[in-house]
Amino acid sequence: MEHVQWARDLARRLLEEPLPRRWAHSQGVAEQAESLRAITGQDADLLTAAAWLHDIGYSPALVKTGFHPLDGARYLRDVEQADERLCSLVAHHSCALIEADERGLADELSREFALQPKELRQALIYCDMTTGPDGGHLPVEGRLAEIKKRYGPADVVFRFIERAEPDLLDAVHTIEQQQANRPT
Repeated sequence: MEHVQWARDLARRLLEEPLPRRWAHSQGVAEQAESLRAITGQDADLLTAAAWLHDIGYSPALVKTGFHPLDGARYLRDVEQADERLCSLVAHHSCALIEADERGLADELSREFALQPKELRQALIYCDMTTGPDGGHLPVEGRLAEIKKRYGPADVVFRFIERAEPDLLDAVHTIEQQQANRPT
């Protein structure tokens, strides 16, 4: 739990003032991660920490490449000396490798940060893709539509979402099914 507190405090420091909407989104993503504790078991704290930190690369203080998963993960690794698994989850959150390919950064991302187990990546996708930009929860289809509308067809993020949509939907539906099948 100490790891989670550190992650929350770091995300707050980097996002709350310069990017309050991004901070609200991160709070909602972390809340979703907490709701998955029963299915994430021993990785629950790791997932929650990654949820808090997944968007820190948007912080103006961290922007280097302009690709927030890579900028955030590099900061965690190089400055904070964070756990390798945490850095990798941030680097690869929500099918980031597909967006990295769109940006010509896929080799860098893959070389620097290893993919974590599919179950953890799917759980983080669920948390991110069921949380709106203001931190409220919404269905994945609504989240994907909101992202496309916000960026528009000419933007790299729109193209990324178009390519990643099947994987994002699959991940969210997989986690929803696990939650539904969980003994109460």
